[in-house]
Amino acid sequence: MFTFLGFALAALSLMFGYTAARNFVRTRLRYVDAIRTLKAPLAAGIGAAVLASLPFAVIPLPFFTVGTAALFGVSVAAGVRAGAKDIESGRAYIEGP
Repeated sequence: MFTFLGFALAALSLMFGYTAARNFVRTRLRYVDAIRTLKAPLAAGIGAAVLASLPFAVIPLPFFTVGTAALFGVSVAAGVRAGAKDIESGRAYIEGP
């Protein structure tokens, strides 16, 4: 039971990291040229992995590990890259007046 709960929470955190990063890039960083380079997803992914691993080092949870934090960083990096590709292809959100 706890294994399934841990897997479900880990999957939800990965989906949240991807969608939140993609939406943030599409809406807030639309006019930033540096987001289109390869350094931006790497920096965001490493930063997210480090920040996510800090609570796991202090509070040992049976279903969250440092590996989950690393996968969270990968999902954030993928979301940043997908948001940048959406901006380049013109699929980003266009807000009205």
